[in-house]
Amino acid sequence: MVGLNKNILRTILIISYIMIVALIISGISGLFSYLNTGADRSSMLHTEIQKVEQYAPKLIWEPLKNEGRPMDNENLNALQNDYLDAWYVKQVAYKTNKTAGIKDYYTDSARENLYAFIALNKTENTTIEATTLSHNPTLEFFSEDGQLAVVTDRDVVEYKRVFKAEQLVLETTETSTYKMVFLLEDGFWRIRHLVKESSKPYLPETAKIKTDSLIIKGINYYPKATPWNMFGDAFAKDTIANDFKIIKNAGLNSVRIFVQYDDFGKANVNPKKLEKLKQTLDAAEENGLKVVITLFDFYGDYSIMNWTLNQRHAETIVSTFKDHNALIAWDIKNEPNLDFDSRGKDMVIAWLDNMIDLVKSIDKVHPVTIGWSNTQSAPILKDKVDIVSFHYYEGLSELDEAIKTMKKEIPNKPLVLQEFGMSSYNGFWKPLGSNVEDQANYHKKIQEIIAANKLQFMSWTLYDFVDVPKAVVGSRPWRRNTQKHFGFIDKNGVKKASFKYITN
Repeated sequence: MVGLNKNILRTILIISYIMIVALIISGISGLFSYLNTGADRSSMLHTEIQKVEQYAPKLIWEPLKNEGRPMDNENLNALQNDYLDAWYVKQVAYKTNKTAGIKDYYTDSARENLYAFIALNKTENTTIEATTLSHNPTLEFFSEDGQLAVVTDRDVVEYKRVFKAEQLVLETTETSTYKMVFLLEDGFWRIRHLVKESSKPYLPETAKIKTDSLIIKGINYYPKATPWNMFGDAFAKDTIANDFKIIKNAGLNSVRIFVQYDDFGKANVNPKKLEKLKQTLDAAEENGLKVVITLFDFYGDYSIMNWTLNQRHAETIVSTFKDHNALIAWDIKNEPNLDFDSRGKDMVIAWLDNMIDLVKSIDKVHPVTIGWSNTQSAPILKDKVDIVSFHYYEGLSELDEAIKTMKKEIPNKPLVLQEFGMSSYNGFWKPLGSNVEDQANYHKKIQEIIAANKLQFMSWTLYDFVDVPKAVVGSRPWRRNTQKHFGFIDKNGVKKASFKYITN
């Protein structure tokens, strides 16, 4: 019995020894791993402000001719990433009046001023919503030991909204120049010193775009089988080209198509989607049609912190297709006024205003418009757009007067009735709806009004649709079925009575 107890005790001691050694080895391994992963900032931050494609202003470095040590691309990219992160966390801090993340991008001395400013704003119940839209940095100096860099950032375009007790008190767009000193600490570039050297109101470039020869007689287009999913897996250029041939033979000269922000990849536009859009424009050109491209369809987040991502999306599409022969105009956003109540009218208009500036800075030839959902909103930003576009689904008896009112308020811009139409659905879910004869009479009458007022137009739409996504009109069957029957051609490919009045 004594020998047995000794064996049990010996076994326990051996097992304990092994466990202690394992724990020591594990601890040393973890410490070694931690010391060798200093470049992974996400494991160091104890904040929720880790940058994951949240901030992407346009940034163009001046050619490197700095004093001191030459800087390689790896170091330059690291400096750039930390610099933009520093802007991002500062803007989040100014919006929330919280200091989370500041210490990760600013040294002790630099963050004191930021903390004091945030504390003052919090005391005075002031918040700032801001973003930078473009940067033009120059590397002035890079130290021989690789630990210090001096940068001048010129023509930084900053948009700001200042709120006092949640009331907007200031809205401004400025162009500023900043001088900064960076220190390399723990493998990351932190701002040691930052001075705003100059600032002035931002004045965007304005180019006079000719619209005298612009005559739009067109239609809004989706393929019959894939409405609101034109560039999805079922994309077929042959189908689109055949539809474009029908449109051209009907006497129309243009189509309006839609680019959805999420579908195209947001800030990082999907090259496959760009190729499908190119094929669509090619098909239009082959059939003698012009194209209005509507950007940001089904997008409703106008928050300032997302502006740089939105602008990179638009920049990619506009720069890719601005020279395509089929392009006739850019439509910034489809029916943005429907977001006024939920997102704030001032915020929506500010987003549109800045997006117009971006598009015009890239494409100085093609006109820009906004697809307002009604005549009342049409005068908004009338001095910024080149064409005033409006939609109309109300009673025709009021249309003529509404046009006359718009012409008084907007005397020097072309007017385009960009969407109009009537459903021919009067089935089970809407027994008192309109029929195909009502639809034909509607189009006959509205084309008479269009001709009398010398309006340009784009009707809704070529086909009755096989299905309408619930995301478009909801799940209520009377709404979905009504939306399916706006076409001039039914789902079997037969022209309806309204097709006779597809143009005047």
